[in-house]
Amino acid sequence: MFEGNRVVAHTRARYPIFQSPMTWIARAPLVSAVSAAGAFGLLESTSRDLAMTTREFNAIRAATNQPFGVNLPVRYLKDDPKEEKAIIDWLLAQNIHFVTTSAGDPGRYVRTLKDAGVTVYHATATLYGAQKAVDVGVDGLIVEGAESAGVRNPDEVHSFALLQAVREKTTVPLVAAGGIVDGRGMAAAFALGAEGVTMGTRFVASTESPVHLNYKNAIVAAPITGTLMLDNPPRARARGLRTPYAEGVSGGEREPLPPMAILEKLYVGGDVDNTSGAAGESAGLIHEIKSVRDIVEDTVAGFWREIDRLAALRR
Repeated sequence: MFEGNRVVAHTRARYPIFQSPMTWIARAPLVSAVSAAGAFGLLESTSRDLAMTTREFNAIRAATNQPFGVNLPVRYLKDDPKEEKAIIDWLLAQNIHFVTTSAGDPGRYVRTLKDAGVTVYHATATLYGAQKAVDVGVDGLIVEGAESAGVRNPDEVHSFALLQAVREKTTVPLVAAGGIVDGRGMAAAFALGAEGVTMGTRFVASTESPVHLNYKNAIVAAPITGTLMLDNPPRARARGLRTPYAEGVSGGEREPLPPMAILEKLYVGGDVDNTSGAAGESAGLIHEIKSVRDIVEDTVAGFWREIDRLAALRR
């Protein structure tokens, strides 16, 4: 169906659809479900807990024989060189063939990974970052528009412009991230130069997502204006659900909670009002909680419907 697509060739997945490597969320239950559905799951390693990463990795391999990858968040790993070396050595020992890098300079790992036969895609939110990553030898790019959830570059460029700018200046495969929840968004991303898409918020609001049901329901209930950007010192910003807590922090009336407190209160405890879970602007396009398989299959079917609709305009 996607024969000849470079993203499919690199990942060996059936569909050029990635699941974002979201902290705490992108672990065995979600990653294995995504890969089993024919898309491409990515295991997160932001916690720098090698025992946890190993446990989740083994659980994914036990749950599905379909391909998946691992994300390396450069900024978090380089803070501890010993832990950094341990996770790279461990990763190479697992015979994993696909890795994404994010939050930093991929040049730190690219040569080591590629010499071991690993394909490397780098996630970036800027044209400069994209060009720099290509210069150090990455095989592809995940281009994150400012619609995306979580920590963001303060210099916001949304997907419609960013994808075109990166496509104009690079020739590597592009995976679009930000604002995509279905086949219509996937077709739009392809029209702008992408060869694959990444979905995060859509997979958070899935049956297999490990977060509390209240968090999922809050995403479903969010209007198109239902997210808010908050400062994330020292320089970045972060997009999350527009909740009483988020509006209080934005207005200077409440102190921001540390990330681990939000994880405990929201992801585990389901306290929506007194936290703000990561969510992209695409939350306003999500209207129900669905299984991962339904999300993937509906997205692919919707993509081809849009392609057929556009092709009919030439008749």
